[in-house]
Amino acid sequence: MSLGGYNGKILRVNLSDGSFEVDPLPKSWVKDYIGGDGFGVKLLFEEVPGGTDPLSADNKLIIGTGPITGTMWPMSGRTVFISKAPLTGIWGESHVGGFLGPELKYAGYDMLVVEGKAEHPVYIRIEDTHLELCEASHLWGSTTDQTTINIKKAHHDPDIQVAAIGPAGERLVRFASVIVNHARAAGRTGMGSVLGSKNVKAIAIRGHGGVDVYDHEGFFELAKKAHRRVRENPQAREMGKWGTWILTAVKQEIGELPTYNHRTGVFPGFEKLTGDYIRPRFTISDRACFGCSLGCKKVNYVKTGPFAGTLEEGPEYEGLMAFGSSLGIDDYATTLKANQICNRYGMDIISAGATIGFAIEAFENGVITEKDTGGLKLEWGNREQAIHLLEMIAARQEFGNLLAEGSKRAAESIGKGAGKYAMHVKGLEVSGQDGRTHRSIGLGHATAARGADHLRSLVVVDQLGYEDVAAKRWGADKLPEIIDPYTEKYKATAVVESENAYCIRDTLIVCWYSVSWPPIFWMEDFAEMLPFATGVKHFGSVKNLTEIAERVVTMKRLFNKREGITRRDDNLPDRFTKEPMPEGPGKGQTVDLDPMLDDYYRLRGWDLKTGLPTEETIKRLSLEWTKAHS
Repeated sequence: MSLGGYNGKILRVNLSDGSFEVDPLPKSWVKDYIGGDGFGVKLLFEEVPGGTDPLSADNKLIIGTGPITGTMWPMSGRTVFISKAPLTGIWGESHVGGFLGPELKYAGYDMLVVEGKAEHPVYIRIEDTHLELCEASHLWGSTTDQTTINIKKAHHDPDIQVAAIGPAGERLVRFASVIVNHARAAGRTGMGSVLGSKNVKAIAIRGHGGVDVYDHEGFFELAKKAHRRVRENPQAREMGKWGTWILTAVKQEIGELPTYNHRTGVFPGFEKLTGDYIRPRFTISDRACFGCSLGCKKVNYVKTGPFAGTLEEGPEYEGLMAFGSSLGIDDYATTLKANQICNRYGMDIISAGATIGFAIEAFENGVITEKDTGGLKLEWGNREQAIHLLEMIAARQEFGNLLAEGSKRAAESIGKGAGKYAMHVKGLEVSGQDGRTHRSIGLGHATAARGADHLRSLVVVDQLGYEDVAAKRWGADKLPEIIDPYTEKYKATAVVESENAYCIRDTLIVCWYSVSWPPIFWMEDFAEMLPFATGVKHFGSVKNLTEIAERVVTMKRLFNKREGITRRDDNLPDRFTKEPMPEGPGKGQTVDLDPMLDDYYRLRGWDLKTGLPTEETIKRLSLEWTKAHS
């Protein structure tokens, strides 16, 4: 392929017969989908029929890269894992940093597709054109860090990039993750259990090639400018110093720090979960992903207390929330230990913490008892108990076996009104935000393809005071409503535009801070850079990129349509729509979702009654072919 940024190859491994095959990357995909998420939804839609069991051999797992993965563009090391999700039964994707994506590109491939099921445990080894399935029975049962170390030792190469599952993935915990480079997690929706169901313990990749962009000189100059902007960006510099811990204090200030399973947004012990408290007491070094000059990842060590000796990277803000404020725990050491368990056993932090929070609140309200929990008296703020429950989930031991199904399935199994305490959308547990004090995230959680998602359309202009940016983008007449976090008006406009920008970001694939800030200006950056990287002039227009984003977002919706998803599923837990925020700046607030949904569907060209793409939209986006796969 003459295009820059692409290898032009899709690598397939059929586990059922042990074969490898290299297919050409269709050139038509490039113009219509760019890469990453775009290629992934195209392939999964065509090759995994509706109704497929996510844990069956018929499901497929895709590891995708984008055209600038592995280049000198800042923070171009991210990778996406795509499959039908075991946790939700619908579209599943999980993005991860580190170095895995660049290594796949250097080995010569744009995508890896894992198909079928091996008869016994294996790991997939890729070194340029050397492709093999290696025996992994001796690794089965090992933690992700043990697996990674053993594979690197076996091949005498410390630079092999390993994506591994832990015991949770082997035992098909519904929210099992894939761990890359020891501590980078492709966490959400259950990608680890997809590999576990296929008897794949790990994927080990080593490449010795490179990535050839279309216009080296032009791309080089733009990349230099981008790196400079990252270094000069105030938000990026703060992220480099504190990581996402900076969000804890921000969320507390606006009353959006999820506490006691999202009952409230204010946590009395929040100060012990902030960067100001954590860094001087626990942080021993900074780490960065491929191509990153910020180093927002933090390695931390616990010197004293019940978890003394814990050494681990993380957790991010979502981990501080999931095992801190959401469980009523004001102890950073506990969140670090919980993060370590999730990394080593391979579990999604958000879903794990939220499912434990669900169980505690259900217990508190008498829906479950000590008879159900095996004698455990579940309670808020109990550090040792939270860690014990995590270990039970990873082992699918006793009460942990129920929680390993995720909060939605656990609530359905319990009955007796337990669903009231399960904070999820479409089966995916709600992350560390609250629509009552941030309306746009309420809409984003409700409409996102994979469920309660904060990473596909997170709007910040209504949360962090970007009045000048909002006025420039949408006009002074809309400014009051756009930046007001407590009104539903114009929120769909901000969500759709952000979702489009995030979608192109995830087709490339790059990190948040690799381009200008805030995200509503990303499209201009992408349109300037992509023609130099790829040679595709079509990418040089914001209008064309917007159409590609609309196509990819709509395809994900059509994928979910096959699984029965309609407007009735674009909802939020009653906690957010019927229970007023009890305290803090947003006291008394609830989410009125319906008017935002109407606005969102109009902007997307989806039917207001069903929430599904109209025939006109399907034709406009050239998606008529999807009907043959519906």
